[in-house]
Amino acid sequence: MKIAVLVKQVPDTNEIQVDKANGTLIREGIPTIINPDDLSAVEVALQMKETYGAFVHVFTMGPKNAVNMLKELYARGVDQTTLLTDRQFAGSDTWSTSLVLSTALKQDAFDLIIAGRQAIDGDTAQVGAQVAEFVDIPHVSYVDQIIDVKDKELFIRKQEETQFLKIKLPFPCLITVLDSIAQPRYMNMVHIFNQTETPIHILDNNALSIDPALLGIKGSPTRVKKTFTKEITKKQTPSTLDPYEAAERIVNLIYKKAKGAS
Repeated sequence: MKIAVLVKQVPDTNEIQVDKANGTLIREGIPTIINPDDLSAVEVALQMKETYGAFVHVFTMGPKNAVNMLKELYARGVDQTTLLTDRQFAGSDTWSTSLVLSTALKQDAFDLIIAGRQAIDGDTAQVGAQVAEFVDIPHVSYVDQIIDVKDKELFIRKQEETQFLKIKLPFPCLITVLDSIAQPRYMNMVHIFNQTETPIHILDNNALSIDPALLGIKGSPTRVKKTFTKEITKKQTPSTLDPYEAAERIVNLIYKKAKGAS
């Protein structure tokens, strides 16, 4: 079984600033981490490697300093990593990012592609599904459990708001997973030593041959018209009530709000 995992390097801070000229995040000088959901996706792949036998290949799109993140993933036990980096990719929205990732994925034949539910810097949860559409394979999001792999089919559990769904998917397929699906393991001492000699494959657009008109800020269909921080205009006075009074107060407020909206 060959498993590809999509991973993103994200800012390790809540103090994100936005470039008002083009609507993109300012990332320079900000410490980075592996996106938490993606780290859980890596752990799922490693567990499947141990249980069913698999080759785990991690893909990321980002700046050249993302090699440090990939070295850490080697130290956790992945088999191969690929960094997709090119100035033409800079500023790409989820559509352009998915195009780049899927183009790289098509260079090999993977049974399963795993991604985290969403990245903490964008919170769109779009890339996984978009990659699946570009690659033209079935996909399921919000997976919280791998049940089994049998007869070239994947059995999973998907979390919804009020229920769980058990789903069977044929290979090849793509899933996006919740961070609760697995607790990421620590780096292994042997892998830490070995990763210094393990190559990181780097691909730019010369290798992918994507039309530059589809890449970066200019090639992205998403347009950020305006960003702003909402101002707090009124302070609220806290009230101490018993549960019954509090419930009545809340119901009345909801009723008044709904009546005003209608």
